[in-house]
Amino acid sequence: MHRRHPLLWKLALLQVGFCLLLVWLVWGWGTQVERSTYFLEKSDRIVLSGYAAEAEQVWATQDREGVERWRQALQQREHTWVGVLDGYLQSLGTQPLSANEVSHLTFMRKLNWPMSKRLDDELPYVSIEFPNHPHSGRLVLQLPERLLPPGLTPWTHLFTHGVVPALFALALGLALYRHLVVPLTELRERANALRAGDLAPLAGSSVALRHDELGELARAYEHMAERLRQSLHQQRQLLRTLSHEIRTPLARLKIASESGLSQQHLEQRLAREIEDMQRLVDDSLNLAWLDTEHPRLQGENVVVASVWEALVQDAHFESGWPLEALICELDSDCEVYVHLDSFAQALENILRNAIRHSPEHSVIRLSGRREGCAWVLGVEDLGPGVAEADLERIFEPFLRLDGAPGTGFGLGLSIARRAIELQGGQLWASKGTQGLRMNLRLPAANV
Repeated sequence: MHRRHPLLWKLALLQVGFCLLLVWLVWGWGTQVERSTYFLEKSDRIVLSGYAAEAEQVWATQDREGVERWRQALQQREHTWVGVLDGYLQSLGTQPLSANEVSHLTFMRKLNWPMSKRLDDELPYVSIEFPNHPHSGRLVLQLPERLLPPGLTPWTHLFTHGVVPALFALALGLALYRHLVVPLTELRERANALRAGDLAPLAGSSVALRHDELGELARAYEHMAERLRQSLHQQRQLLRTLSHEIRTPLARLKIASESGLSQQHLEQRLAREIEDMQRLVDDSLNLAWLDTEHPRLQGENVVVASVWEALVQDAHFESGWPLEALICELDSDCEVYVHLDSFAQALENILRNAIRHSPEHSVIRLSGRREGCAWVLGVEDLGPGVAEADLERIFEPFLRLDGAPGTGFGLGLSIARRAIELQGGQLWASKGTQGLRMNLRLPAANV
C-alpha cells in the first residue's frame, strides 16, 4: 500500500523553512543591521543641519570676510575642514579652494547617507544645503571623528551572524524535540506501564490523534494493548468457566460414587460426565485457538447443499430428528469459497443449536440468495426465538440465556462466528418468521 509519509514532509518543510529563515537573517536582516550602524544619529544630523543654518545666516547678513571668520571658527571648534560654497561649488569666503579640496568634493555625502571611512582611512565629506536657499549655497565639512557612526563591530557581527541564528537553531531543536521525542517518550511510558501490567487504554492521548507515522504507531500500540486486554479477559473467563463447568460434573461423579448406584449405572454416569467434560475442553481450546492464533484458512470451492446433506445425516442419527424436517432450499449452484472443515463445523454448530431450541421434529430450513460476489445463507428454526436485545449476546462465549433449553456450554455459536469471520464472512442473528434465523454471508466460489 502506498504511504504518504506525512512526518517526512513535516520535517522537510520545517527544515526548509528554517534554512530560508536563516538565509533571511544573514543576508536580509543582518545586512540591514550592519547598514543601520553606518548612519548618523538623529541628534548628530540636527547638529550638522544647525551648522548649515548658521552658515546661511552669516552669508545673508555679512560679507565674505564674515563668512571666512565663521568658517575658520567652526573648523577650529570641530577640528576638521569646513567649507561654505555656492551653487557652483565655489567658496563664499575669502579663501578659494585648493585643488586637493576640490577633489574631495567629488565624494560628498548627504546627511541621510551611510557614513564610513574611505579606503585610505580618510573621514567622509558631508554636504548640507542651506535650509532656506538650497540652490544658493551649502555647508561642506569633513565629518568630525566624534560624529562618525561606529559601523559594524565584532560584537554586532557576532550578534547578527552568531547569537540570533543559534537561538533560531535552538528553537528548531526544541520544536523537533516536542514534535518527535515527547510523543515517543509518552509511548515509552505507556510501554513500560504495559510491561508492568497496566493495560489502561490511551484514552484522550494526543499522540493517537496525530495524522502521521507517530499517530499510526500510537494507534498500533493501542490495537496491540486492546488485543492483550481481550486475550487476558478471554483467558480469565475461560479459566473461571472451565473451573465452574468441570467442578460441576466432578461433584456429580462424587455424589454418584457415594450413592450406591449399580456398576452399570455408575459406568453410564461416568461415561456421560467424561464426554461432557471432554466436549467442554475441546470447544474451549478450539475457541481459544481461533481467538489467539487467527489461523489463515485455505479456501476452496464448496457446494453448500452437499455439506448440509452430510450434516443432517449425522444430526438424524444422533438426535433422531426426521430428515424431511431438515429442509435445504439450495441447489448445486450455491457454491461458496471457504475452508471446508471450518465451514462444516460452523454450520454444524448452527444446526445443533437450532435442533436444541426447536420443538420436537419441527422444520429447520436452509435457504440462500446471491448478492454480488457473496452468498447470504439463512438457517431458520421454529423455536421460541430470542429477544431483540439478546441477538448479539448469544455469540458471547459461555453465555446461556435464562430459560434456554439444552445442556450446552454456550460455545457453539462463538466458535461458528470466529470460523466464519476468519474466512472473510459474517455471521449474525435476526428474528425469523416464528423462531430464530442465523444469517451467513460468505464469498462466492471462484469461477
